Amino acid sequence: MPPPLVERLGHPADAKLVIVTCDDLGSSHAANAGTFEALACGGASSASLMVPCTWAREAAARYRGEDIGVHLTLNAEHDLFRWGPITAAPSLLDGDGGFPRTVEDLWDHADLDEVRKELRAQVERAVLWGFDLSHLDSHLAALQNRPEFFDVYLELAVDFGLPLRLSGPATERSTGFPFRRLAAAEGVVFPDDLAYVHGPDRPKRLAQILADLAPGVTEISVRPGIDTAELRASAPDWPDRVGDHHLLTGEPSVAALLAGSGATLVGYRALRQLMRAG
Repeated sequence: MPPPLVERLGHPADAKLVIVTCDDLGSSHAANAGTFEALACGGASSASLMVPCTWAREAAARYRGEDIGVHLTLNAEHDLFRWGPITAAPSLLDGDGGFPRTVEDLWDHADLDEVRKELRAQVERAVLWGFDLSHLDSHLAALQNRPEFFDVYLELAVDFGLPLRLSGPATERSTGFPFRRLAAAEGVVFPDDLAYVHGPDRPKRLAQILADLAPGVTEISVRPGIDTAELRASAPDWPDRVGDHHLLTGEPSVAALLAGSGATLVGYRALRQLMRAG
């Protein structure tokens, strides 16, 4: 059995490393502004880009080498704000021209060849736009929780030499197939666990997550957005996104919360370097 991930990254076995990732970059101007502010102030260490979304190109124009991956996207969950594939992919469209709203609808109707072509195009477009990609993750976990979709997810990670976001062992048991073991067998690197910040008192929730950390690498997923009319009109969950922005840029700072818990903030590039070193 290989050493724990933290040791392979050059840290003691009891170290607690945290990746704070801003999802949904490119989904709105509000998300772009909130994400880049969080990265600049040190509240977040990574982000992931939704290439098919309206504001993805603007996110690319703001990019200055930050730790950013691709948030592989096959769903458009909002009722009124729609986005769709960047390739010719009829099976990835719902009745009104966007991606399916639900993961179940995607799983029931998507052609896997079209899925593979679309997702590879998303990664290649991000590279064309100038991103030095740090990792891959999956919007709504659509690629993780179904074996035939996970095969495509894993294939992309191997082909591009990029780490994956994967949920922890508990999710692996509930889905019924060993996606973590399959990824490890292919030499793909991924965090030990994944946590989400939910609820109205976000600093308290983050402090609790950090207090409960086990040794290892834990990714914490957030979706920051500044409070704008655009965000309120497009995203039904806009209060949560504004709350995440305040969490990452306000007080108490993420740095202070990390220091109090004994955890260290890292990015996905450390995992990418390890993976590419073999």
